[in-house]
Amino acid sequence: MTQALYFIYDSHCPWSYATTPLVNALQQAFPDMAINLLHAAHYIGKDCAGEQQVNAVKKVSRVKFTDEHMRYVNSPKNSVKTANLMKWLQNKQPEKQLAVLNALQQAHFTQGNPLEGKHNFNDIVSQFKLSPSNKIFKDELSVDAEITLGDIAEIQQMIGTQHFPALIMTQDDNAIFIDHSKYLNDPQAVVEAVKQELAAF
Repeated sequence: MTQALYFIYDSHCPWSYATTPLVNALQQAFPDMAINLLHAAHYIGKDCAGEQQVNAVKKVSRVKFTDEHMRYVNSPKNSVKTANLMKWLQNKQPEKQLAVLNALQQAHFTQGNPLEGKHNFNDIVSQFKLSPSNKIFKDELSVDAEITLGDIAEIQQMIGTQHFPALIMTQDDNAIFIDHSKYLNDPQAVVEAVKQELAAF
């Protein structure tokens, strides 16, 4: 039996931030499951989710947003370098990718770190003993990160939506589309829901 979880997200998206605890809960419940974190690189410095969406996330989830983040909540966001780093991590040290994503989201949403310049990543690179090359921190997507966008497009075609975040779990040839919005206030509840669906296969 082979299980895998696919999480389509953007590191600078508050809804993705609120969905990551579900990924954490599923990873803990199914420790042998392969985790595929697919960064959509939606934010390229032209727009942002904004205060209205952040306030909506606050109402339905348990994640925290600090004043440091809210001060610049309506400023354009750029997640390109984070997308490059996460794809590099998936290729080089996949066992660290979920922990690093959690740390990056905490830095962005609770410490006000924009994660837009190479220096913004220094603490996390040091904490997790990473050694990405300088090209990871260029202003354009890496070739590998571009490949991820192609993978995302294939999955979105399969599930019939281009919305993100999105969670899909597979077991052998079966797939479950997980409606993350139902569990944002109780991440552990997603585990029981998934177990019930898996039992039906």
